[in-house]
Amino acid sequence: MKTDLFLPDTSAVLTMMDNEEGAELVEDILRTREILLPAIVLFEVYYKSIQYRGVEIAELRYATLKSIRARHISELTEPILLKGGEFKATYRMSLADAIIGACAFIYNATLVHKDPEFEALIMVNQMKLPYKLKQ
Repeated sequence: MKTDLFLPDTSAVLTMMDNEEGAELVEDILRTREILLPAIVLFEVYYKSIQYRGVEIAELRYATLKSIRARHISELTEPILLKGGEFKATYRMSLADAIIGACAFIYNATLVHKDPEFEALIMVNQMKLPYKLKQ
């Protein structure tokens, strides 16, 4: 089932911010589509940006995400918690990815990502960006 709501995963947001392959597509989605943005995505972008780019860049990226016209999801509702727990237990994925996948499922949003961990979630609408080649 197609949806007009898109959830960019952390990998998609960082693809755009780091101008990697697929950046233009993510930017177009963020500018033209209805966006669902769970707090866990902001958390991951923030901490990963601190690790690889420093606090100043992390704060700028966080502020940019907060300013995006989006439905910001800041709480773990019971449906998200239960579906996320099911995804984590069944597919042995990271906690963040289980919550992000659950949000996409519960809100019937298309999950935009470049993370092979999500491929197991065949019940979630997905738009896969080009994966990074291992070096």
